[in-house]
Amino acid sequence: MELDPKEMTSAINRIKRAQGQLAGVLRMLEEGRECEDVVTQLAAVSKALDRAGFSIVATGLQRCLAAGDGVDGVDVAKMEKLFLSLA
Repeated sequence: MELDPKEMTSAINRIKRAQGQLAGVLRMLEEGRECEDVVTQLAAVSKALDRAGFSIVATGLQRCLAAGDGVDGVDVAKMEKLFLSLA
């Protein structure tokens, strides 16, 4: 199933924000910043990407249900695998 970019605005924004945070982490490493500061920023990047991923999977599931496929039309194993790939 293809995702509508209009529905992905939130996920796109999260990923862009994470991209900026990751650039900041690289800069911090190159500058020799404190370990705690670097790890804190890296955790923020990871959380932002996880949230974006869950948002994408949730939107896909909602689209399947809204399309009239119902629960029977959703590949439960595939959706579970997508969710678990983010864990």
